[in-house]
Amino acid sequence: MLRPHTRARSALAAVLLSLAAACGGGSGGGPTPAPSPTGAPAPATAPGTGPGSAAATEGAAVWPIRTREHVDLWLHGLALLVDDTTRVPLFRRGYREGMRTVRARDNVLTQLDAERDRLRARFATNRQLPLAAQFVPLAFSSWDELRRAIELFLQVQGDPRRAGNAASAGAVAFLAGTFPAAADREWLRVFAAALDDESTRFHHRHWLAEQRDRSPALAAADSVWQRVARPALQRFLNNTGQRNGELLLSLPLGGEGRTTSGGERANLVAVGFPARGADPAEASYAAAHEVVGTLVGTAVGDHITPAEQRAGVGDRYVAAAQVRGGLLLLQRTAPALAAGYARYYLREAGVSAGGDPVAALAEAFALPAPIVDAIARQIDVTLGGI
Repeated sequence: MLRPHTRARSALAAVLLSLAAACGGGSGGGPTPAPSPTGAPAPATAPGTGPGSAAATEGAAVWPIRTREHVDLWLHGLALLVDDTTRVPLFRRGYREGMRTVRARDNVLTQLDAERDRLRARFATNRQLPLAAQFVPLAFSSWDELRRAIELFLQVQGDPRRAGNAASAGAVAFLAGTFPAAADREWLRVFAAALDDESTRFHHRHWLAEQRDRSPALAAADSVWQRVARPALQRFLNNTGQRNGELLLSLPLGGEGRTTSGGERANLVAVGFPARGADPAEASYAAAHEVVGTLVGTAVGDHITPAEQRAGVGDRYVAAAQVRGGLLLLQRTAPALAAGYARYYLREAGVSAGGDPVAALAEAFALPAPIVDAIARQIDVTLGGI
């Protein structure tokens, strides 16, 4: 699980709400989502959630699957910069190496390559930046909207009071939470310009080609999610303040998703986009891994000492508890998906499944029994609620 820290979550929820109000068709003067400067099509909507579908006839679709080019562009840029050493990788296993191979084959060099060392140097000073920056695109509906917010943020030097209106001030405040210092703002300026060049020279056409190639995978993933996993999880989602939202399929991501909470209906969960021919339930596995995150932090925090927390034990336990919690949730709600989930996260961790993938997962992501029991009890309590 990757979630923004508490202050960033509050800022993200505020900016999502303010931008939604500004772009909601009223008389407000906030920014309006614009087409990508590279002419990208509208964000993809999964089959079964469009006009005339069964979901549409019953009202707004529940947790529709979508894709967002600007989210993938941003995460793509970070994936090429960040050293990924986590047990469940921050990005799809082998993504950076694969992109380097494709870009070399196409003889692509962009500003992102030229600025690589400069951008990476800031990570040594601001160690939170590589993780915190990964949530930035989730607060914006398009690359144009994000770029306008960045330009305003740089213009007012990160001061929301100079932004001009409430929606703009919310966007500036949100960016200031991730890029608080002048050196961070300079990093953002360089990174955004590098992504512009990366999009023009490589990423936009690569992204469109991948969308076409993975169209059958998107349809299959949506079928599993909307027909099997999501209905089974809906009670849990309702009772944890995640009644609705969007499930984004993202090319750079794997089993470690990115989750933001914006109230009952403004949640965003970004997970890996299954490759053509891959298990279509991969997106549902990662979604279960993400949505159970509302519980695991508390379960871990209640069962470690302050000294262990200071030593970083809690962070290590939370990562393992996230994987184990997703399995426990599926075992109770969609047991047919449990073995596949276990195999998927074992593969993400580079561990052989052996004969019994569920037992192998418990061994690979070992936790003290009281923490596992606490997660299981909390899931049961949540599922037993109204």
